[in-house]
Amino acid sequence: MTEPEFDLALPDTVRTELRRGVTSVLVDTAALRTVRERFDTEQATALGRYLSASQSPNTLRAYRTDWTAWAAWCAGENRCALPADPLDIAVYLAAAADARTPTGRYAYGPATLERKSAAIAAVHAANGLPAPTRSDVVRLTLRGIRRTRRARPNRKRPVLLHTLGELLTALPEPGWPGEPARRRDTLLLLLGFAGALRRSELAGLRIGDIHFGTDHNTGEPLLLLHLPSTKTDPTGVTEQHVALPRGRQAHTCPVCACADWLQLLAAHTDNPRTVRTWIEEHTGADPQIHRCHGYHPDPRFSPEQPLLPAINRHGGIGDTALSGRAVAEIVKRYAARTGLDPALFSGHSLRAGFATQAALGGAADREIMRQGRWSNPRTVHRYIRTADPLADNAVTKLGL
Repeated sequence: MTEPEFDLALPDTVRTELRRGVTSVLVDTAALRTVRERFDTEQATALGRYLSASQSPNTLRAYRTDWTAWAAWCAGENRCALPADPLDIAVYLAAAADARTPTGRYAYGPATLERKSAAIAAVHAANGLPAPTRSDVVRLTLRGIRRTRRARPNRKRPVLLHTLGELLTALPEPGWPGEPARRRDTLLLLLGFAGALRRSELAGLRIGDIHFGTDHNTGEPLLLLHLPSTKTDPTGVTEQHVALPRGRQAHTCPVCACADWLQLLAAHTDNPRTVRTWIEEHTGADPQIHRCHGYHPDPRFSPEQPLLPAINRHGGIGDTALSGRAVAEIVKRYAARTGLDPALFSGHSLRAGFATQAALGGAADREIMRQGRWSNPRTVHRYIRTADPLADNAVTKLGL
């Protein structure tokens, strides 16, 4: 989000320096200079690289934006950004809390303002300074903002099973040039829904994270996803896995969708120039027939190759993975094509849709938590209440 109230007309040189000032909010730049004096450049660079990697790129990006806005406000008010006076931070947060968009809505929610405060604290820590945000004036200001700005969370609409079917009908037509996007997006929607995946988890999947197995109870194929890192486990210590069984119907089977996409991706890996010819020869199969039996991934795949790469409008498959934001845009795009309001949906709609649809289907809390990797039962209960407000509700026992 832009900074409507504090986007001051600073010289380009000043704005560049403000942005350059935060390469990592966790790295003590002064300490790194000491390291360079004691060790060679290669060792110091390695240390800085791993310290920077200790925080997620999204957090760094948000903190960098927040710090730039704070420094710009200080420049306009003739205040010192680093080290900061706690009273200045409190005034800044209060002014930001009252800022409005051109439509009259509040520009920032309480959570965003708390993140702004956290960014200021993080940059102070990175420079070996105590956090001014721990003072009473800052903490009480944030508490007052939370109490004053109480509102219902703006949750996005979940993609339920019938909605998922509508999104799948909005996919590009079979054949060139839409076939690559058609197969990739089919897999994206089904993995996100059946696997209860976050958009960052979808974007981060690599070929080596996908494994085809067999359900020992039924003998049917299944898909095993290894999530190298998640929002709640960024270091991958717990090695979270997600199992996806063969779908009852071929067009909603995640295993078939994965086999379809990997076959096309293998043809592209073999020779990108012949992909169009390959598609023309392999388009037209009956979508009601399962294609997942006996499929084995091409051994020429690199394990680090992104599972869901970017695809341009001409059908060209890129080498880089989709971003989390691109995943959300894909969900919104197909929602708009089906006549739904895209503003009501996001990348989280797939994960929320899994929990809500599973609750409607009678799945137990433990089952939903296991697939969605939720550790807090209250999170799952929120989805269950959305699905069926009378589930496990004592009002049904009153005899009214």
